[in-house]
Parts: sequence; C-alpha cells; structure tokens
Amino acid sequence: MTASPRFLQLADVAEILNISGAQVYALVRRGELKAIKIGGRGQWRVEATQLEAYIERAYADADKFVDDHPFVEGTPTKE
Repeated sequence: MTASPRFLQLADVAEILNISGAQVYALVRRGELKAIKIGGRGQWRVEATQLEAYIERAYADADKFVDDHPFVEGTPTKE
C-alpha cells in the first residue's frame, strides 16, 4: 500500500475536485486555496492538508448559503 503524496500538482487537485486546471489556478491566485511555488520554473503545489481545509470551508460556505436561503416548496424558478 502506498502513502498519499504530501503535495499535489494543480492537475491532481483539478481531478479531485472535478474542475479544470484553470479553475484550480484561479483559486490559488485568489488566495482561496493555499499553495506553494517551487523550483526554477515555479511549479505550483498544494499540500493535501490545505486541500482538505479548502473542502471543509466549501462545505461550511454551502451550509451557510442553505441556511440563509431556505428552499420553499412551490417557489417558482427562473428558466
């Protein structure tokens, strides 16, 4: 059994979150997802613990949104 890597490439994060690499890069650049830039070519890496923390914050944000915007049966929706 192999251990999970400590650091993930942005492509790995994109796959885990099922979003594009450009979206992950935007999260990093906006400071929503902490990452480090390493090496002479400036490769971005996200620590696995930072990704988990981001996911937890996303769940908390979603919970707050649901609490602030209760779903009401029969409410018309925009089409």
